[in-house]
Amino acid sequence: MSKTAKNKATAGGATRLVSHLARALRQRAGLTQTELGHRTGYTGSAISAMETCAQPPSDEMLVKLEEEIGEGLGVFELARECVRLEKFPLHFQDFAVLERQALMLCMFETHVINGLFQTAAYARAMIEGGFPVLSDERVEELVAGRMARAALFEREPVALIELILDESALHRAVGSRSIMRDQCRHLAELAQRRNVTVQVLPLDCGLTGEHAGARGGMTLIETPKHDRLAYMEMQDESLTISDRTKVTLYSQRYARIRAQALGPRESLGLIERLAGEQQ
Repeated sequence: MSKTAKNKATAGGATRLVSHLARALRQRAGLTQTELGHRTGYTGSAISAMETCAQPPSDEMLVKLEEEIGEGLGVFELARECVRLEKFPLHFQDFAVLERQALMLCMFETHVINGLFQTAAYARAMIEGGFPVLSDERVEELVAGRMARAALFEREPVALIELILDESALHRAVGSRSIMRDQCRHLAELAQRRNVTVQVLPLDCGLTGEHAGARGGMTLIETPKHDRLAYMEMQDESLTISDRTKVTLYSQRYARIRAQALGPRESLGLIERLAGEQQ
């Protein structure tokens, strides 16, 4: 199997479709890869990598392709969201759609800062330090995808977002002290948004004999149709639960976790104090 054939075989469906359309429309316009690259601000090699699926097109490249060879069809514009989803890990792609459309998200995170609240530097350090080891290109692709999720904070209609973060995640150093300082500051800034609530589950919550979060993290979702779902991840696997009885159980457990957490103001004070300690 040739390298090009192998690339196409492993690429996602949207990426393969874009590569085929780009080549066909480029050739119909009578442009070489170098000429199209010049028009769009990319090298001929970058256009070749996109057409052979060696490198999925960036969001910016799809915008430029629509302008230069889209012929008013809107195909590259429509492909942007599909290609963006394919850049996420396979187990996360279905949830990414749910997250983007959610009316409300209630999250409990135990080990690290939730991905929706991460800075690019923190996300990059997390992904680079993970296993299996990824190429630099794949690391940057995953970081870009994670940062794109933050559009939810600005979306209309407004999404209501709650995060309960186990305090251990704030103490677990990722990357460097400066990365942790900036991450805590970013978390504090998001916590002050009107549609966001951040609470910290303190390390000593178990001293009272109660620790409702001992079974791990979860995300509760309310969809535009007002369905309620629960989502969980473990070891690169994911589970989305729609059974009403089970979702009710997880909702009740989440409520207990929230009751055991520090209040929003106390939590913000703790986060800001920890940011100051990372100087």
